[in-house]
Amino acid sequence: MSAAQAETLLLQAASMLDVRSGKVLSPANVLISDGKITDVNPSNTPSNVQIVELGDAMLLPGLIDMHTHITGDYFTGDDWTTAVARQTAPDWALQGVRFARDVLAVGFTTIRDLGAQPGFPDVALMRAIDAGHVAGPDIWPAGHAISITGGHCDWTGYAPNVLELGPKGGIADGVDEVMKAVRYQAKHGVRVIKVCATGGVFSFSQNAEVGAQQFSIDELSTIVTEAHKLGLKVAAHAHGTVGINAAVRAGVDSIEHGSILTEESVRLMKERGTFLVPQAYLNEFELAPDTPPATVAKNEYLKPLVVRSFKLAYEGGVNMAFGSDNGVFPHHKTALEFAALVRMGISEVDAIRMATINAAKLLGVDDRGELVAGKRADIIAVKHNPLENITAMEDVTFVMKQGVVYKQEGAGM
Repeated sequence: MSAAQAETLLLQAASMLDVRSGKVLSPANVLISDGKITDVNPSNTPSNVQIVELGDAMLLPGLIDMHTHITGDYFTGDDWTTAVARQTAPDWALQGVRFARDVLAVGFTTIRDLGAQPGFPDVALMRAIDAGHVAGPDIWPAGHAISITGGHCDWTGYAPNVLELGPKGGIADGVDEVMKAVRYQAKHGVRVIKVCATGGVFSFSQNAEVGAQQFSIDELSTIVTEAHKLGLKVAAHAHGTVGINAAVRAGVDSIEHGSILTEESVRLMKERGTFLVPQAYLNEFELAPDTPPATVAKNEYLKPLVVRSFKLAYEGGVNMAFGSDNGVFPHHKTALEFAALVRMGISEVDAIRMATINAAKLLGVDDRGELVAGKRADIIAVKHNPLENITAMEDVTFVMKQGVVYKQEGAGM
């Protein structure tokens, strides 16, 4: 890690992107003090300023990924099917230290982690980063995702009595149990609640379709009510139409994946302001060779539906935020999501907005996501203009988080 912090810094670059207007401003001189942006292109520069010269680079706000698995590693073959039965929360938290550094190095200064392994390793990692013990993005952890018994977010496929969890571990059936599950996650420091409203690609259950609804509307409504009462937003994993619509009606804040949307789904999401957090690169990513055949089949089935649903949502004006689902693929490749979004039909500037101002809105914060005075000094730089070629987002040369420089001129973390 290359970290430097001065009383006052002045970043100088050839240009910067105003993500709200979509305009490129040149030159770019950003004044930073106490971890915040104090001025942009100031008329007068303080005499005691430390200048950070970035040459021909373009500045952008630090990126925000709203769907990660920062303590997970599911891309090294069949190991992901047994690791949860062999490893412990400290193993996953320590593994997350490396992955947190990986995502910070490629420009993501804030992430939302949607469901970790048992024992709250994501919460532990968040606390270590907040305390300055390790380098990484700000984390909004979900702890244990909430699932029906045998559902998508239950650890299934094992013999009886192996990893059979209850509400404390997120596995809950009925109104009373889901209420207890939400409250228990909140007790242990989560900052968002994740619920698995439908089946999924990586579910082991042989009895449910990939998009089948799993929680009832009463259970979903209880989860949302309890979470919102505790000041927590709710992200719903949902592939199938019936489950998506039920989750939206229940009041969730975001639909993750949203693979099989209809015009009714779009209407409901717009009426309620529900965000879609799609995963475009995941729809292109080739699963590991040892992935179970049933998982591969479900993945192939969803691919054309994902593209159709994405276009329906984008053209219909649904709020959308960036979410990679990294951990299913390597964390250091998170920025590949940008080009995949553009290939699915979104504009370059809207793809960047998904990872900045839109994501900040979904998080419920107004202190990041733009390069304007008063915001956190979460700033990255790229070599070329991503509005002309979105793959520029894959080559981040400078990373600053809250006024601290973690990467500069291509140096490693």
